[in-house]
Amino acid sequence: MIKISRIKHREQDRILLQFPFDNEIVKLVRQIDGATWSQTRKSWHIPFTSDAISRFSMLFPEVPIHELGIKEITENKNDTPAVIESTDISMEVHGKKIIVRLPEDEKDSRFLSTIKFSKWNTIFSCWEIPNFRDNIGLLKEYFGNRLVNFEVKETFQPVKQIFVENNRAPKPDRRELDKEIIIHIDNLIQWMEHKRYSPSTIDSYSEAVQLFLSFVFPKKATDIEADDMIRFVNEYIIKYHLSYSYQNQVINGVKLFLREVIKTRLDVEKFERPRREHKLPNVLSKGEISVLLKSAVNIKHNAMLSLIYACGLRRSELINLKPIDVDSKRNLLIIRQSKGKKDRVVPISEKIILMLRKYYEAYRPRTWLFEGHIVGGQYSEQSLQSVLKQAVYKAGIKKPVTLHWLRHSYATHLLEAGTDLRFIQEILGHKNSKTTEIYTHVSTKSLQNIKSPFDDL
Repeated sequence: MIKISRIKHREQDRILLQFPFDNEIVKLVRQIDGATWSQTRKSWHIPFTSDAISRFSMLFPEVPIHELGIKEITENKNDTPAVIESTDISMEVHGKKIIVRLPEDEKDSRFLSTIKFSKWNTIFSCWEIPNFRDNIGLLKEYFGNRLVNFEVKETFQPVKQIFVENNRAPKPDRRELDKEIIIHIDNLIQWMEHKRYSPSTIDSYSEAVQLFLSFVFPKKATDIEADDMIRFVNEYIIKYHLSYSYQNQVINGVKLFLREVIKTRLDVEKFERPRREHKLPNVLSKGEISVLLKSAVNIKHNAMLSLIYACGLRRSELINLKPIDVDSKRNLLIIRQSKGKKDRVVPISEKIILMLRKYYEAYRPRTWLFEGHIVGGQYSEQSLQSVLKQAVYKAGIKKPVTLHWLRHSYATHLLEAGTDLRFIQEILGHKNSKTTEIYTHVSTKSLQNIKSPFDDL
């Protein structure tokens, strides 16, 4: 856990780094130009310059720059950041989303993290809170006089707007979010909460249904027909080059909404799904995995990436782990309430257990096995992706590696080592054996033994 703060050292602005002694962290800090050890403070400090800050952010992505209370950084002639301090708290309401911007404060962050489905947006440095129930009133009451700016924007922006912009497609028209749509989405969320759907499923389904209802507006939800979905797919999904999986997600959400919330008489099975894709999983060789894991020199980063590969974990399963889930006496890792609300146990090697012990002694996590910049707070998925991205870059791997590639590689390497497919299915937590069978198509064990008839010519 690294704590950062701004200090004055010999009339220069510096950034003080405070952390338990760790050789791996020290090696990374030394890579920052101008890094200096302070015997008086018993801590390292680095220059308060754009280059040093950028380098620090790359080496330690889990420690966001907003810890310094900086709202904006620009370079001047002396390469010293011009700092605008952010002390005000502002709220903006965008349809079903509340945006909260505030200075870094552990107490405020802890409060916001307790609100259901709230999340920190690392890209725009703000909190995103769902606008349902009385969250607005709750936030106003908590912040009181500290809230200096409150703005309600009565427009609806499609969920995939950022995706569309990044792919240079034209922006969809903004539509006014009808009150009836708000009621429908609230009812859908309440129904899914009652059925104990996961937060990620509730979030994705409610946004997908909101997008679809806004598209067909002013047609009422009770008048929706199968042709409306065809029109939505043609005029939005295909037009903006959205993925097969997203199209499938919208159909799943709308079918659930119409069947369970609206109780429509329409046969929702008439909403036809796109033709199923048959993509092979992306797999790295054992050599590539070895180089990749060695590139994550920070003990915490190395432990996270190693555990994903060593146990075939999904990223959500990793960040939801707690110290008590590591059963070192039986060499087992307990994964609780994963996809499909299922618990499972997977084997964990002695080598990984020793690595986790070394990590635990250095960081002493309180609640989660891997915690972020807030003590007791979960490590974010965005930071975990950033850790992988840096390791891939340092390893010199040119492939577009994702965290799920490590899981795919684990399963494939097990299969190539002769592990029974049924055991692999249990370890990965697959409900259907056909999902696991896909690894037989990328396993090289049998393919390499096939002799081409070309060799006999």
